[in-house]
Amino acid sequence: MSETLTPKTADQVLEALKWASSEEKSLNVQGHGSKSSLGRVEPCDHTLDLSALNSILDYSPSELVLTAEAATPLVDIERALDEKGQELSFEPPDFGPLLGRAPNEGTVGGAIACNLAGSRRIKAGSARDHFLGFHAVSGRCEEFKSGGKVVKNVTGFDLSKLMAGSYGTLAVMTDVTLKVLPKPEKIRTVLVRWSTDGIYDHGGVRSMVDALGTSHEVSGAAFIPAKVTEFSNVDYVKAAGGSISAIRVEGPGPSVMHRADELKKQLGIYGAVEELHTANSVTFWKEVRDVSFLSVNQHRAIWRLSVPPANGSRVALSILEGHPGEVIYDWSGGLVWLALEDKDNASEAKVRAAVNEVGGHATLFRAPDQLRREMPVFHPQTQGLSDISRRIKEGFDPGGILNPGRMYEGI
Repeated sequence: MSETLTPKTADQVLEALKWASSEEKSLNVQGHGSKSSLGRVEPCDHTLDLSALNSILDYSPSELVLTAEAATPLVDIERALDEKGQELSFEPPDFGPLLGRAPNEGTVGGAIACNLAGSRRIKAGSARDHFLGFHAVSGRCEEFKSGGKVVKNVTGFDLSKLMAGSYGTLAVMTDVTLKVLPKPEKIRTVLVRWSTDGIYDHGGVRSMVDALGTSHEVSGAAFIPAKVTEFSNVDYVKAAGGSISAIRVEGPGPSVMHRADELKKQLGIYGAVEELHTANSVTFWKEVRDVSFLSVNQHRAIWRLSVPPANGSRVALSILEGHPGEVIYDWSGGLVWLALEDKDNASEAKVRAAVNEVGGHATLFRAPDQLRREMPVFHPQTQGLSDISRRIKEGFDPGGILNPGRMYEGI
């Protein structure tokens, strides 16, 4: 009979893993469960609920460093940082509503374990680039740590990079240390309105690529098709009457205003331009970050594609031809979100073929359990990469007790 283990300290996490290892029982590792439907479906014997490990342990605003237990809610961390005018600059998204759950359930450990980042990734990098260190317990039932509470730390092998994106399959992190940065003084978003409803318009991606090619330090570049702009809570976007390209600049007030003005001049060749100020910009980029435009229809499968930015619209068009769906571009076209009907395995063959052609990756981000059980969720690995993944898993968790099969079958 399945039961839930609820450790309240790092020592109790170690004891729980020792018990599971001795009994040869697998564990579904989770914080608040907000990402429980990400990855493959592989039944576990028991659940390891880390929700009691939910405190900020140390925060040094002057040192730009924060340490928190793994299940600390992101909203608590963001609130503490906001009081000091700081933020997590990789913009960890809240995918709860997209995955059919309530908002604000995400934890800092979950964001790191899944290596999630928002639109600023094109400038600030991913979650792993802000991950300084951690304490954890491996599947071998050994406590270990990596990194430290300084931004520059080159001691030993950087295990933080390995843990970020491992989906809890290698070890159970009990606390994490992150780099934080000051919030920007001003934010401006330049909107380019497209006169047609060409929702896969290559021009939309071209305008973003052009903006990133300037010296204006763009921190966000997204394209929202006409069919989904109506779901925005920003009036300028909702009433756009067509597709929009959105370009964000941030920083000191005078610099931001100058760069926004220059971008409006340069992007005016594509169509009418508008400008969102700080409050509306914050709302809009949160919608892009959380992909909330696609949360309305929960009956479609969601694909997350990582491709070369210049190929984003072409990849989407080749997949959507003859297959109704919706698309959103972020990261200047390098991140493509596709909402498709889940028939024919959510068009897996077509998606994989289109992505393989440009050397990208495709993840089945949201789909019914049966679909995630029967087909690969993450992009299939080459034999060489698969062998490496297996050796890493065996090195950290030889008994396969931690989230077995969550990423790849048999690993």
